[in-house]
Amino acid sequence: MSEYRPDKWLVVKVTGKDHPPIHKVFASWHGGWAGSDSWKLNSGNTKCTLVGDVYYFDGYSGSVYMCHKDEYGYTSYGSSVLSTMIDNASKNGIKIEIMPQETNWLEISYE
Repeated sequence: MSEYRPDKWLVVKVTGKDHPPIHKVFASWHGGWAGSDSWKLNSGNTKCTLVGDVYYFDGYSGSVYMCHKDEYGYTSYGSSVLSTMIDNASKNGIKIEIMPQETNWLEISYE
């Protein structure tokens, strides 16, 4: 099981013609002086719990994304990557929608 603590995060809803909607965490990190900026898209959320100010999103792959409430959004690099991803998906009949920050992640049916 892998655990991730992104600098910035958001949830996207992916909808295709022949597939039910799936919610995924899009996570991004600032690179700093020793590395480059990075991003990850999880396998799909199966569950969300809240501990203090941190949401724990469990993914289909077994990974867990620990996302602080106050860090919803993306880095500038993450913005560019996600914009390209949304454009490319739409060309193939797939819709990627950024969920609003005020969404109650605990009330979504992920399965």
